[in-house]
Amino acid sequence: MSNPFWDGNGAAHRRVIYKGAGFSDCDIRNKPHIGIANTYNEGSPAHGQMKILCEAVKQGVWEAGGVPVEFGAPSTCGNIAIGTECMRYELVGRDAVAMSVEFVASVHNFDGLVLTACCDNIIPGMLLAAARTNIPSIVLTGGPMFPGNYQGKQLITPDINVGSFSDEIPADFCEMENVCCPGAGACAVMGTANTMQILTEVLGMSLPGSATIPAAMADRIRAARESGRRAVELARQGIRPRDIMTKEALDNATAVDLAIGGSSNAVLHILALACELGIPYSLDEFDRREDIPCICGVRSAGPYSVVDLHFAGGVPAVEKIIEKYLHLDARNVGGSVLRDVIDKAHPVLGGVLRPLEDPWHHCSGLAILRGNLAENGAVIRTTGVKENMRKFRGPARVFDCEADCAAAILGDKINPGDVIVLRYEGVKGSPGVNELMQATDALLAKKLDDCVGLITDGRFSGFNYGPIVGHISPEAMEGGNLALVKEGDMIVVDCYEKKVYVEADDETLRERRKEWKAPEPKVKHGILSLYAATARPSHEGGAMQNWNTY
Repeated sequence: MSNPFWDGNGAAHRRVIYKGAGFSDCDIRNKPHIGIANTYNEGSPAHGQMKILCEAVKQGVWEAGGVPVEFGAPSTCGNIAIGTECMRYELVGRDAVAMSVEFVASVHNFDGLVLTACCDNIIPGMLLAAARTNIPSIVLTGGPMFPGNYQGKQLITPDINVGSFSDEIPADFCEMENVCCPGAGACAVMGTANTMQILTEVLGMSLPGSATIPAAMADRIRAARESGRRAVELARQGIRPRDIMTKEALDNATAVDLAIGGSSNAVLHILALACELGIPYSLDEFDRREDIPCICGVRSAGPYSVVDLHFAGGVPAVEKIIEKYLHLDARNVGGSVLRDVIDKAHPVLGGVLRPLEDPWHHCSGLAILRGNLAENGAVIRTTGVKENMRKFRGPARVFDCEADCAAAILGDKINPGDVIVLRYEGVKGSPGVNELMQATDALLAKKLDDCVGLITDGRFSGFNYGPIVGHISPEAMEGGNLALVKEGDMIVVDCYEKKVYVEADDETLRERRKEWKAPEPKVKHGILSLYAATARPSHEGGAMQNWNTY
């Protein structure tokens, strides 16, 4: 495989560096160079396994006749930052991941890429990198961890998060901590991590059937080795991410997200990816698929884990059940099309998966709300809202930072029937679209999730559920009407009519706007400041893409 980048006297300076790293002439000149972005991180069970998986990837690359070149990429676990101001870095990290891969892959002129990731914002960061570089690529996700077990009952990370806010922490709480995360992988609920692993497979960027393989199973290593082999073939055939991540692939990802009751963060990631690809895509695409019911009972839509989903047939089983909503000619990195994948699928129904005619929830997993508080849209995870709170009305309790809001909830200053307005937590206001787990977990701990609403221009963890509305756009920092709400205003959230609004007439809001002044930025330096200056609004994905790509 002749490559002018490596051949001839003019490339001597490149060859000597690779020779100094231990490669031979036959490697440098004649084989596809496959960059392997390793997100290994000793501080996370999700990314702690990547050292082993990347070794298997390299074996597959060598076996297929390629040359693996492993490099490091950043990774985090958002659970570490819960309760701190540093939580605002998490979504910004998506862009940091994309930039780091773009940087290394471009300088080294790789012929192909294997992009590894397991957690919330790291996975979409890799997808953005694939779209941006458009180098033949495959994404290897790390899979879910097995759920913990305590005294015969399933125990997973959200149980500990909410329990830590409780007034009555049990004496054996430390023992529960010890078994909550039993090993490698992403937390076993339908949080953002597992949602994005699943949607990466649906987008065609990881091997069919691989997303839900538990991290601790040998199948995960086999998938890693096969990903290495396929990366070499993709490079040889010149099959690029933009050949796979088409409008039809985005449509399929949107449909599956609604069908599995996926994380609300998936909306941000799908929109950001579409923007990176230059494909016109908006919140309307989610509205158009409102008739897709939630057929998956993974928490919080039901009592099951993602491991249960795997043994019920995984992503191909979900796609088989909802195939009438999907584009079946969509391609994948395995070399087939979706029609071929679902022809081999055998969904196990009656447990975690149910048929379309008898779903877990007749509504779809998410709803897009609009109104005078969200002219550009807002998102609610309908499958996580109890029936009595799918339409609610109450007086506003206004907070301009999450810490004050959480303190008020835990201090019993929030009453049943209230609607919390938590603002200045958006793209520019936070900055970073903060993940508001302090406030939402406090509501659950105080058993207020069936009688108190919360609306915000921030976002939520994939773990969160309840009558909570996020991603309100325009955000308060940009002068959206959320900034004009006053204590005691009546707020209405209606999932059936898809509305969120304040009961104030236009004239009242105009008068208030005359008095409003944007607050000083919370952060004026570093990557957060750069993000605030360059990121698009949440209804366009919230990524650092300050140009209009379509």
